[in-house]
Amino acid sequence: MSQKKILLIEDNEFNRKIVRDLLARQPYDLIEAHDGEAGVEAARREKPSLIIMDVQLPKMSGLDATRQIRAEPETSKIPIIVVTSFALSGDDKKAMDAGASAYLTKPYSPRQLLEAIRKWVGEA
Repeated sequence: MSQKKILLIEDNEFNRKIVRDLLARQPYDLIEAHDGEAGVEAARREKPSLIIMDVQLPKMSGLDATRQIRAEPETSKIPIIVVTSFALSGDDKKAMDAGASAYLTKPYSPRQLLEAIRKWVGEA
């Protein structure tokens, strides 16, 4: 059985490294995109098992990218964990309204993220 693919859409290299290091010891294939437009393209191309989506992204916000992924039949069912470091009251509702499957605020613990990944895609 092939490994499950996780698409990380995150513009901050430090944050990408945290996830890269976390998943290096896990049986998942990590794909990275650095902005919202590239993330939508990667979702179409790769059909990942799960997407981890930052809210604050260049070219297209994470919420707009989430809406676009949800609007397309071939990507509409992919679970999306939305993450943000600028959590304001109501942001979780905005993320869920955009189509997020889950919502995490930064800084999150590696264990929190891994639990969320496993909840949505299971053990690899």
